[in-house]
Amino acid sequence: MNRKDNGKLKVLIYVSLLIALEVVLSRFCSIATPIAKIGFGFVPIAVCATMFGPAWAGIAGALADVIGATLFPIGVYFPGFTVSAALTGIVFGLFMYKRKGTWPQLASAVAVNCLCISLLLSTYWLTIITGNPFVALLPTRIVQNVIMIAVQLVVLRLLQKPISIFANRQLAQTGHGG
Repeated sequence: MNRKDNGKLKVLIYVSLLIALEVVLSRFCSIATPIAKIGFGFVPIAVCATMFGPAWAGIAGALADVIGATLFPIGVYFPGFTVSAALTGIVFGLFMYKRKGTWPQLASAVAVNCLCISLLLSTYWLTIITGNPFVALLPTRIVQNVIMIAVQLVVLRLLQKPISIFANRQLAQTGHGG
C-alpha cells in the first residue's frame, strides 16, 4: 500500500470512529424529547469538520444520523433530519476547516447551525412529523437552541486547541491536508 492509499485509509478510519462516537453521544449521552434534544453529538462532527473539511463532515453527519436512527431509534425515521445533520457538518466545515478558529468564526458556525438549521429547518421537519404548528413548537425549540448555543460555544472553544494540535499531527501523517 502506498503512502497516498495509507492516508486515505487513515481518513476513513478517523471518520468512521467519529461517526461511531457521534451515535453514542447523541443516542446515549443526551437529553431527548420528541421536540427537543440537548447533548454533545455535535462534538465528533465538529472535530471531523476541523480535520477533514465540509464534505467529510457532511457525510459523517448524515451517516451518523442514519445509523443512529436505524440502530437506536428515538422516534420515526425522517430523512429531513438526515439533511439537517449533513448540513450541520458542512457548516462546521465551512467555518472551521483550515481556519485559525477565531471567536467570530466559531460563533458564526454555532449560530448558523443552531439558529438556521436546528431552530428553523429542524423545527419545520417537526411540524411535518407531528402536525403541530411551527409557532407552537418555537418556544421549546428556542429554549433548546439558546442552551445549545452556549454549550457549543464553550465546548468547542475548550476543545479548539487540542483538536487543532491533534488534527495537524494526523493530517501531516496522512498527507490529507496541512
